[in-house]
Amino acid sequence: DLAMAVALLLSSGEMVATTDNILFVGELSLDGSVRGVRGILPIAMQAKQAGFNHIVVPYENAGEAALVENIKVFGAKSLREVVQAIVDDALPEYERDDIAILPEKEVIDFADVHGQESAKRGLIVAAAGGHNTLMYGPPGTGKTMLAKAFAGILPPLTQESALVVTGIHSAAGRLNNKNLMSNPPIRSPHHSSSYVAMIGGGGYPKPGEVTLAHKGVLFLDEFPEFNRQVVETLREPLEEHTVTISRAKGTEIFPSHFILIAAMNPCPCGYDGSRAKRCICAPYDIARYRKKISGPILDRIDITLAVEHIPYEKLDTNKNGKEMSSKNIRAEVGAVREYQRQRLRSLGIEKETNAELSAKELIRVAPLGNEVRLLLNTCAEKLSLSVRAYHRVLRLARTIADLDTSEEIKERHILEALQYRPKFFS
Repeated sequence: DLAMAVALLLSSGEMVATTDNILFVGELSLDGSVRGVRGILPIAMQAKQAGFNHIVVPYENAGEAALVENIKVFGAKSLREVVQAIVDDALPEYERDDIAILPEKEVIDFADVHGQESAKRGLIVAAAGGHNTLMYGPPGTGKTMLAKAFAGILPPLTQESALVVTGIHSAAGRLNNKNLMSNPPIRSPHHSSSYVAMIGGGGYPKPGEVTLAHKGVLFLDEFPEFNRQVVETLREPLEEHTVTISRAKGTEIFPSHFILIAAMNPCPCGYDGSRAKRCICAPYDIARYRKKISGPILDRIDITLAVEHIPYEKLDTNKNGKEMSSKNIRAEVGAVREYQRQRLRSLGIEKETNAELSAKELIRVAPLGNEVRLLLNTCAEKLSLSVRAYHRVLRLARTIADLDTSEEIKERHILEALQYRPKFFS
């Protein structure tokens, strides 16, 4: 509305001014006031790339637009104010000193999760390499608590990623004014969520949960209880890191690069294989329950973790352990990710984590010695690993070696990676 109003005033001769390199964005109400709109941040980013020097936006969106550097922002309250500023050739610039960082949400500290050492180790590997993870175990063993603690060990977003993530939430109308999202987003939709809510859509396509989780975590609790169509549509974002939404008005491609953390019970009653309680499910019911998670989806999950009941005496301990605190783990994970990023840049690979590597890139990033290759090939043959599973083990071994500050992948790294295979579904 604002751009059309300015164009009409210029074309009719009622306003004489130069508007070169100025982008106008905003809705107009009947009294001439400029109303806020969604998606100002990505618009401002594109305006900068297109070579605009100024952007005129609604006053309530000015703080958001000011997150983009090297472009002058004018927050307008009315059409009259815009016209006067243009005629006088004096567009005031929004003060960027008011920009704020979105405060980090409180999450569960790893030190507060007693027991479950193997599961916590698996989640550290997942965070360091960006690997998708599935946790399974009886109810009440701490799967949801571990998933929430996982959010606290992810390093902050880079400046570039923070702008992209903030822009996505701006377009979805979920952003507070003047706040930059510097921490990875954590999305945990309910298992009753619809296809559109998860993937995105609508008459004018809007981002869904898989896009809102971009550069962060998508936590799916009670994984088999999600609609089968919803689960199967995760194939594209998990493989391509984008999601395509086609409508009669056109096709939109949204980014959706996230770490999937899924949790499920081993059977409908939840106690198959549990030492705490006897399972009451028939074998047919167990098989049908597990088949809700298809092979192609499992192929895209790198790590499976068993989360069992822990002894009661471990719950009564005061040994939190500073070495296992989320703060310390986050620093370690951040250092490993930076090391991965630098190594990939030195090889000319524009990716950030080991989980993103293709089979061809793995050859360059994860070379194996003769003894280690023999071990991996022998295990792959005995376990009947598919080609995709073989490469998944190699990616995990690369991440485990990075956590071990070892440039060379050793036998112990291969053996630990093999432990994360989905024995639960075999």
